[in-house]
Amino acid sequence: MNPSAPEGKGVNKLEMYNQKFGADRIAKMIPQMEATGKKHGINFSYGGYTGNTFDSHRIIAAAKEQGGNKLQDAVVESLFKAYFEDEQSMGEHSVLIDYAGRAGMDVTALLESTDFGNEVRQEMKSFGQNCTGVPMFIIDNKYSLSGAQEADTLLSVFQQACEKD
Repeated sequence: MNPSAPEGKGVNKLEMYNQKFGADRIAKMIPQMEATGKKHGINFSYGGYTGNTFDSHRIIAAAKEQGGNKLQDAVVESLFKAYFEDEQSMGEHSVLIDYAGRAGMDVTALLESTDFGNEVRQEMKSFGQNCTGVPMFIIDNKYSLSGAQEADTLLSVFQQACEKD
């Protein structure tokens, strides 16, 4: 989450990636990410815009409270599809309403409120400084992994978390 990102549509996604990571690195990363995505039925697209994602994080928090992990997973999958495949901006309320709705969640009233704002700010405070890429995995509120991870890496961290308990 980039709390300093502009509200609304935001900035051109590919331009932002090039500025953040460097054009040479992005030119090498995109084909690799596209190939990996295709293996898993994801058609990554790098057009569109990236806006402030604060409200999408509020929606994800609310989804867990309203429908547990099942609804939260459905909402996350739908929002990921919007951003990574359909070139939609997470900074636009109309996009959030549409894609959360596709997952079975009406977020219109939530977006008109400040609900779950404190929870998201707390997560930003607790884990934000360690986030260098998305997705970010927080496991057992103790371990964090930033960016795409291999299954073996995730499994190793899950095993560490289980051993500590």
